[in-house]
Amino acid sequence: MPASNRLPSTLFSPPAAGKPASDDANSGGSNSRDARKYCGVDLRVYLELKNVIHHYLLNKVDLERIAAAPDEGTRAQVFAVIEDAVSRLKAPLSGPDKEQLSLEILDEMFGLGPLEPLLQDPTVSDILVNGAKLVYVERAGILEETKITFKDDAHLMRLIHKIVSAIGRRVDESSPMVDARLADGSRIHVIIPPLAIDGPHLSIRRFGHTPITDDNLLANQTLTAPMLALLKAAVAARLNIVISGGTGSGKTTLLNVLSGYISSKERIVTIEDSAELQLKQRHVVRLECRPANVEGKGAVQARQLVINSLRMRPNRIVVGEVRGEEALDMLQAMNTGHDGSMTTIHANSPRDAIARMETMAMMANLNLPEKAIRKQIASAVCLVLQIARFSDGTRRMTQIAEITGMEADVVSMQDLFVFEKQGVSSDGRVLGTFNASGVRPRFAERLKAAGLDLPANMFDQTGRHWKKD
Repeated sequence: MPASNRLPSTLFSPPAAGKPASDDANSGGSNSRDARKYCGVDLRVYLELKNVIHHYLLNKVDLERIAAAPDEGTRAQVFAVIEDAVSRLKAPLSGPDKEQLSLEILDEMFGLGPLEPLLQDPTVSDILVNGAKLVYVERAGILEETKITFKDDAHLMRLIHKIVSAIGRRVDESSPMVDARLADGSRIHVIIPPLAIDGPHLSIRRFGHTPITDDNLLANQTLTAPMLALLKAAVAARLNIVISGGTGSGKTTLLNVLSGYISSKERIVTIEDSAELQLKQRHVVRLECRPANVEGKGAVQARQLVINSLRMRPNRIVVGEVRGEEALDMLQAMNTGHDGSMTTIHANSPRDAIARMETMAMMANLNLPEKAIRKQIASAVCLVLQIARFSDGTRRMTQIAEITGMEADVVSMQDLFVFEKQGVSSDGRVLGTFNASGVRPRFAERLKAAGLDLPANMFDQTGRHWKKD
């Protein structure tokens, strides 16, 4: 066998570093985290075995041909080579552990390496890589640390370069931040030194292939049946809706559900910074912002897309999230015949959402007085839906607030439904009840005119046990 095809001799004897984890943990030159075990061996030994096989594969396999044709046949051939190399190891690995090692090396070559199992796990909604040695995931709204690590920062950077180059972007010291979208719709954010002090950081926000439905919202106790009935009627009656909440609270998920109530006879234009919406209708035009190129040119901002969408004959405009000056153009669209439009905004309460919209509209630098902007908001927006994520990971709609107009210089609002938190159970579950405020909305007549007459007792204060007449 040619020298380039021979396995390194280190593979035929247990590495000298393979000491018991307790010895490493007690030595002065290491810490307890580095001494963890993985697949029955010291974690550092395991990573070294992967590294040795990687170097062997560099000589054995034509990586350029693999990159050009990553089909199932090529994948199977490479996996056979990897299995052959791993089977000849004399490291203390069981059969299943050797298969695990082979799959991880295959993922390094074809997928996203150590992160590939997390990307295949449907229960993981967020993957947070804080440097080479710390990887967290979010499941059911709760953050938890994983056992996954990278060999070093260089290993992590190779993965990051693989991700960003696949989408035509780059990341280096001159451009140390990247915000983009993967082929499966997952949103990624990368920030590296010198901006990130403790090494490269990678965040991946995943979106399920099976969209959340209104039945899921009811089953998860995100809201109640009366609240859902009201929102369904509001969308059908073409009321303008703003969904407010914090990061990861479920704003986009709720927007997806509400968009499902839009008639298939209407033309919808969606505008997003990074495409996340999954509308079910056929007549949908999807627009996405574009970042600047390497020379810092060519960026297309949300405001430009909102203005452009008005020329596309939309019945409704759905903005994934308003973050800046496009808020003013969104309000004007809502006020000029595009009823039933929807958007999301980061805010802690409906009142804060109104204040944020006012602030962002002022970013357009049109020197409009504050009162004029508030009048635009009061005239355009009908409902503000507040959604929050609680300490136990549950997401609940905490307020449905109606904007009723202007009183002097203040936008007036009234709550229709409120979630009242009552405490935390012994197992950490947040306790509370959904209550109607007892106030019938002013837009009830608009619902009736649209043929959507809701039960009168729906808004009673005892309406948590509401049932249809």
